[in-house]
Amino acid sequence: MSELWVPPFPERRPRPVPTWRGFLGERARTAVYGWSQLAFESDYFRRNVLGHTVHVVLKPEWVQRVLLDNAGNYEKPRLVKRILSPTIGRGLLTSEGELWRVQRKIVSASFTPPAVDALVPLFADVGEAMAGSWAEGTRDMALEATTATMRVIATALFSGDERLTTPEAMGHITAAMEGVGEARIQVLLGMPLVPITSKGRRGRAGQQFLRRILGAIVNERLESSAPDDFVTAMIRELIDRFPREEAIELAIDNAATFYLAGHETTANLTSWTLFVLSEQPELQERVAAEAEGALAAGIDADLPQRLPLLRAVIDETLRLYPPVPRFDREAVADDLLGPHEVKAGDLVSIWPWIIHRHKKLWDEPDAFNVARFGGAKQDRHRFQYLPFGAGPRTCVGARFAMAEALTILATWLRHWRFAPLPGRLVRPSGMVTLRQEGGLPLKVSRRISRASSDT
Repeated sequence: MSELWVPPFPERRPRPVPTWRGFLGERARTAVYGWSQLAFESDYFRRNVLGHTVHVVLKPEWVQRVLLDNAGNYEKPRLVKRILSPTIGRGLLTSEGELWRVQRKIVSASFTPPAVDALVPLFADVGEAMAGSWAEGTRDMALEATTATMRVIATALFSGDERLTTPEAMGHITAAMEGVGEARIQVLLGMPLVPITSKGRRGRAGQQFLRRILGAIVNERLESSAPDDFVTAMIRELIDRFPREEAIELAIDNAATFYLAGHETTANLTSWTLFVLSEQPELQERVAAEAEGALAAGIDADLPQRLPLLRAVIDETLRLYPPVPRFDREAVADDLLGPHEVKAGDLVSIWPWIIHRHKKLWDEPDAFNVARFGGAKQDRHRFQYLPFGAGPRTCVGARFAMAEALTILATWLRHWRFAPLPGRLVRPSGMVTLRQEGGLPLKVSRRISRASSDT
């Protein structure tokens, strides 16, 4: 019997439940809820969802064909674009072809290794400032992680614009993310996107708030005195390539994309890592000692590389709780995935949540085992671990997110110890990204650093 800790995951039935159940109850609110045990043992299965043929592909070789070998045949689904377009328009996440290539080239300049390395002191400053503001007791570390990553994005990409870090902004962004569930059902049914429930109305208000604030920021950057930041550089490049009005609209689309994606997924990664460390105090102590030594050596571009144990913890956390538990593609033309025929217009659904816990791919797949990462190179298929996607559309901000999470977590663990609240269960929640249901309240107690105890 394994001595490894097994973190919580939704109950699995022996066999699949009817597809229509996915639109009711918890299955309509949480993407990873309701899967059968059979899903974690299969290479492939096909579903019919309200007239749409969906191929769920779980074999890494077939995932590679969709995301890399024949990537030109698989685009972001029209259904997904329709859901996301009110928020992020035709930005990098939803565009295709030449429009995608141009935008990818423009934004990539802000996420090169030297550009990210130069931001490590900023990550540390945000982490230290927040850690210094806490008192012992109970804190919602999901909220703290979101606050930290919003401050980082606002500072790194938007010159610290305070309109992006207010409690009002945080509330609207959360509402916009949570409103996706209602829009998903409407799009699948071919209905107009009209908010019906209070959650849907809050989601629409959140989308409008975000577009309004970012629209104002983009227009301000057209002035000659605008700060030389990510947004300003992006606008200049877009105006060089597109008609002015289209360039401004694309700038707003990409500002929304990077503001949302830039803080939401990293916040979830940070909070899930704190959760797994809070449940494993001995491992937490080892990571805290590593963080103390790494930070004592200086806050510089090499800091993330001095945190190999924390990196392994994050990698294993990403396996068990991928920030984006699923992503989809739509076939442009007919194709074969192994023996399975895919017709033009069919949807192909790729689930890191299932692939990362698949019985054929991992030993004790539901257990947390930090030894899977960080040591000798493991013999695994490159497409069985997809926390940031894969292929040409791999997340452009992956290095940014990892360096940010490593640095902020190191500063927090250097000063504070995190423990679970007795009797409180932590459950995954969310349709687009994977959060903790109801946040992540943890007990925090001050840690006496070795440097302090030696003086």
